[in-house]
Formats: sequence, C-alpha cells, structure tokens
Amino acid sequence: MGYALLNGRHSIMNELALPVPGSKELAEVAEAALSLPQQDCPVIHRFGPGVYIREVSIPAGTFAVGRKHRHAHMNIMLEGEMLLRSDDGEEEHLIAPVSMTTEAGQKVAVVLKDTVWLNIYATEERDVEKLEEWIFDDDEYYIDHVNAVATQEYPKETLDIVHADYEEVVEALGFTVEEVRTLSEYKGDQIPFPDGGWPVTVKDSNIEGKGLFATANIVEGQVIAPSRIDCKRTPAGRYTNHSPFANAKMVMLPNGDVNLVALENISGMQGGLMGQELLVDYTYAFLDTRLENL
Repeated sequence: MGYALLNGRHSIMNELALPVPGSKELAEVAEAALSLPQQDCPVIHRFGPGVYIREVSIPAGTFAVGRKHRHAHMNIMLEGEMLLRSDDGEEEHLIAPVSMTTEAGQKVAVVLKDTVWLNIYATEERDVEKLEEWIFDDDEYYIDHVNAVATQEYPKETLDIVHADYEEVVEALGFTVEEVRTLSEYKGDQIPFPDGGWPVTVKDSNIEGKGLFATANIVEGQVIAPSRIDCKRTPAGRYTNHSPFANAKMVMLPNGDVNLVALENISGMQGGLMGQELLVDYTYAFLDTRLENL
C-alpha cells in the first residue's frame, strides 16, 4: 500500500519495531507514509491456466505497508530478506526462498534485501481491476489518497488539448465520435490477455472512461503487451487512450497481430500508486495497423 525509504542502518534487524496490522497506530503510520516519497514498486500480472500471480518487487531499505487481503492465499518469496509482522502480532525474519499460505488480513515489513514476492490465486479471472476488487479490502484513507492523486494526473489545459486533438483525428479518419465509441465498446471482438506476464492494468482515466496504466517500469522499445490477436482486441487494444503526447505505439506483426510498444521510458507503480497511463496517437495506430480486409 505505502512504501517509504528508511533512513540509516537497519537497527531493528533483531527486533521488529513495527505497529500491528489492523491497529489504529498502523493506520496513522500508513496514512502518514502515503505523504512521503514512494519507492518504485513494480507489479507484473502473470496469468496461466486457472492461476493469477501478482509479482511485486520491493527494494532494500523499504518500510512496506501491505494492502489488506480478503482471502487466504499462497505466497512465494523468490528473492530477498525481510522482517514481517502479521495481524496477530507474529513476527518473522524471512530469507528467500520461502513459500507459505497466509490468512486474510494485512502485513507490514522492513525489507532488508531486494525482494521479489509472489501472491498466488486460483482463479480463471483475467481482468486485473476485478481481481483487485476481489483480493483487496482497502482502507478508506488509501482509496481517498489514490483517487486524489488520479484526479491530478492531467491538468485541464492538457485535457482540453487532448480532447480537441482526438476530435480532429476522428474526423480526419472519416468517422464521428459516436461511431468510434460504438466500435470501441463492441464486445464481440474483445478477449482477455493471454498467458504471460504483463506490466499493465485497466483503471479509471480522466482523459476518457477507462485507460491502460503501467504497473511496472517500462523502457523505450519494450513490447508492453499484445493489443490484437487473431483480429481480437485485448485490454491493450480496447483501453489505450488517444493523445498527441503519445508514449507508446501500435506495431503490426507479419501475421497481422498487433503489439503495444513503448516510445519512451514509462514509470510504473510507486508504493501503492499507479504508474503512467499508456497513450497512443490514434492517427498512426489506425494507419499502421489496419488490415487489408477491413
């Protein structure tokens, strides 16, 4: 939830001087931590047959307040070392590799070495937004903070430019805004992401409706996710919004499939706060990826 960099040496190595999750003290600490600079906390969403794995990487020297889980689930700590405290006050000194089942509730930790942690869930669901609603029981102060940050992402002047440019692009391509909306919302050609690991999720966007956001750092030239497979649109094809300030582009493959590719470095999650929105210029997305039979 909140991740703040600790100062000084790890003087609490032998004594976990952390508040108990669920306590009023922890809520106050966590709320205060959200106002501090947040650590890079890349999240990769991995899917396989009947399984969703949420892979979180947390750097050494971090005080981490976990989000509250609704259900017991399997965990694997692939790399790293940390001091962990659970709701019941139990303290553990974990050194990877470790696997365990944890109950519903919340945890706090001091990360002593760079850590990679996997939360594993048995589910067929592949919509990350729905998964997070099912997995997490977030506190009101966290929800309020995330919403406040989200509404500040684009100033009105920028939104005015983006919206005006969108209307010009749609008209230049020979459509109306209403026609594009109907095509975009058509469900007959939408599919979930395939098996694999993807550094993105769908969230509310103050550009338009829903948008695609980075959950891990992405580098220039990186294939972010497939956006079209066998003429079907994945969430990357359905929810990536238009902007003249594009940070990504659609690239057609020889077989007609389309990938979303980064045009520049893009920031992922910091603490529990979402990374940058992925944006493409619809002019080039349309011209560069239209199929001959359309």
